[in-house]
Amino acid sequence: MRSLRQNLLLFLKGIAMGAADVVPGVSGGTIAFVSGIYLELINSIKSLNLQALKVLKSQGLAAAWCHINGNFLAVLLSGILTSLFSLAVVMQFLLAEHPLPLWSFFVGLIAGSVIYLLRQYPFAHWFDALLFALGIAAAWGISIAPAVQLEGNHLTMFVAGSIALCAMILPGISGSFILVLLGLYPVFIGAIAGFQIDILLVFGLGGILGLMFFSRLLSWLLAHFEVAVIATMCGFLVGSLNIIWPWKLVVDSMLSHSEKTIVLSSQNLWPGEFLQLVGEDPQTVLSLSAMLFGLILVLALEYVGSRQDKPL
Repeated sequence: MRSLRQNLLLFLKGIAMGAADVVPGVSGGTIAFVSGIYLELINSIKSLNLQALKVLKSQGLAAAWCHINGNFLAVLLSGILTSLFSLAVVMQFLLAEHPLPLWSFFVGLIAGSVIYLLRQYPFAHWFDALLFALGIAAAWGISIAPAVQLEGNHLTMFVAGSIALCAMILPGISGSFILVLLGLYPVFIGAIAGFQIDILLVFGLGGILGLMFFSRLLSWLLAHFEVAVIATMCGFLVGSLNIIWPWKLVVDSMLSHSEKTIVLSSQNLWPGEFLQLVGEDPQTVLSLSAMLFGLILVLALEYVGSRQDKPL
């Protein structure tokens, strides 16, 4: 049973996950990973099964709630939903007005995550290193994949939900970026901002179905091949840096139905090249400071997570 302080920390981690998932290129799974709740999250999602219904029928609501780790899921989900509905507008503002320090912060966050995870789970043999490289290649390939434009109807949103929510729990694979590739990110953000319950409900149902299957596979893999899975996920994180690198030259973009510019392809630049080719201030000092803050935040989250795991 978590204390009030531990539940508050869990709620704040949910807020961080929700804020990350709003941004195309950043995964809420990364936040769960570095804050020490990833395995519990996967196993809790996995427990939403037929066995839970049997426990509910034979032993009652309290036993079923305990079986699915309901307190953990309720607190975390409330933080995620609070973040999605309250911070969506804030994140849109930061992306529009202060993109360079925002993306730089996420670069620092992910770089720190990789360093921390590889120190905690060093490669056992060459196969882990190969999986690390394949993870980089997979995430990099997704980052340069051409976008399509699907119609935002109920069927496509159901399918997109089943894919995107699975991606959201994978460190380095952004569910929001998957929606960008499918051409459905403006539809999703518009549904949140406009409280379009039918779209959100269909999207959520698809996500729940996808998570029920995917969490079982991921839980089994982590139980039997932990270091190999961690190595692959670290590769995903490194590969995702191609998406979130702050200084970019836009090569191709589109205007969404809400008159928001969605970048389809871009070229990464150094700050000096950004000033020369884009003609804008690269905000080098501020952006590098944001990267450093991201690194420090990872260490702080790891410290809080380790303290939380100790008996009170």
